[in-house]
Amino acid sequence: MRIGIDIGTTRTIAAGVDRGNYPVLSFLDPDGDAHDHFPSVIALVGDRLVHGFSAERAARAGAPHLRSFKRLLGDPAAHPGTTVELGGRSLLLLDLLTEFLIAVRAALPVTAEQVAVSVPAHAHSAQRIMTLEAFRRAGFEVIAMVNEPSAAGFEYTHRQGRSLTARRSRIAVYDLGGGTFDGSLLEADGTSHAVLDTRGENRLGGDDFDQVLADLALEKAGLRAEDLGADALAALREQSRTAKESLVPQSRRVMVELPEELDREPVVLAVEDFYAAAAPLVTRTLELMEPLVGELDQDSAIAGVYLVGGGSGLPLVGRMLRERYGRRVHRSAHPAASTAIGLAIAADPDSGFTMSDRLSRGFGVFRESRAGEGVAFDPIFTRDAALPEEGRSIVTRRYRAAHNLGWFRFVEHAAVDAAGEPRGDLIPYAEVLFPFDPALQTSAADLTAVPVERRADGPEIEESYTVDPAGIVTVHLTDLSTGFSRSYGLLRRS
Repeated sequence: MRIGIDIGTTRTIAAGVDRGNYPVLSFLDPDGDAHDHFPSVIALVGDRLVHGFSAERAARAGAPHLRSFKRLLGDPAAHPGTTVELGGRSLLLLDLLTEFLIAVRAALPVTAEQVAVSVPAHAHSAQRIMTLEAFRRAGFEVIAMVNEPSAAGFEYTHRQGRSLTARRSRIAVYDLGGGTFDGSLLEADGTSHAVLDTRGENRLGGDDFDQVLADLALEKAGLRAEDLGADALAALREQSRTAKESLVPQSRRVMVELPEELDREPVVLAVEDFYAAAAPLVTRTLELMEPLVGELDQDSAIAGVYLVGGGSGLPLVGRMLRERYGRRVHRSAHPAASTAIGLAIAADPDSGFTMSDRLSRGFGVFRESRAGEGVAFDPIFTRDAALPEEGRSIVTRRYRAAHNLGWFRFVEHAAVDAAGEPRGDLIPYAEVLFPFDPALQTSAADLTAVPVERRADGPEIEESYTVDPAGIVTVHLTDLSTGFSRSYGLLRRS
């Protein structure tokens, strides 16, 4: 069976392809009960890693465990060599993700022949390539990687296509997950979709609402975070998440259980107090959506603002969005599963759905100038660069080297200012020393100790940059005079 798998911050959800239907698949817990998700939890029991429901059970019994590891993937400093401490052991994040996906594959009720997977729209290259690599190492054949809100756009068209007209053909996807927020503006023409723009934040999601509620509970109980150990704080956040997810529009009170070791009665809070404290988080998402949506007046081409993601289930979110956008706000019937369903649609060759997506993060390089006395920024791909639907997009540059050594600092960026300088969310991709001097190309010298010097009549250099349909950039540098060449990706340097 072809399936779509969405690794969520708190829950991993899968949907299958079944003759034009895209059912959410069930996972069995150790008691044989079916659930529409597999918990995104890893625990260490003795010297053995356990996952999902078994990890949740082990965590409740006090085992060292890891939740919200998707946020670790989205950290700007994350890369394939990033390690995580768990139970006194240092483990590669990529290995942890791979082992988790092996457990997911074993727990699936069907045999997954081919799979479409997702990442946040603003995932950087390291998160994208680690996600792809982990799925492949876990034995999945990955046929597509789709940005999460783009996949949700497929689900919108599949379920609410009648709301789309020639006059209103755009969908604004509001995707609030457990750890990330993404907004995307899509143009839909039948089953053909094109991403027009995206906005997002990799550390804004349901976890942050849980923390707000946990802080209020501590304050009401007369406690400080310093009064609790790490395990008790984690338990409090988990209880806060459970309490938050129990809220419905009619709720007036919310009860938060305190960790057992405190031997305290549960804390009862007014829901409006929680909403007042959490409102700035929703306001931030509205600020991110503003450039995409603008004013929903009669002339707007937007058919609907589509609420998806587990975090959008909080009644406060729907309330504030309806106050801002009125009746054109639609909430998915399956908000937590919308991305997985959209991925299943993407995996179905008979659906006819296509997506023209965008890079969402710019890519460029700081390079030496003025004989090493200055640094200039050179943009390579803009954040709105269209991704290839198949194959690769290539940018090639040739020039005569003016130095003995090229010192390149490749970065991904969220935006550039009027002067063309990167601003805001700046993430290092790679720092590369490439020898232009033929003597350095055959030398074993430490290039970091070689001073940059200006040279006349340097060799002709070719820089080639490729980006694939998953939004992953690879750098190729070649001295055309000698044939000396190096390629730089996040899993290899050659």
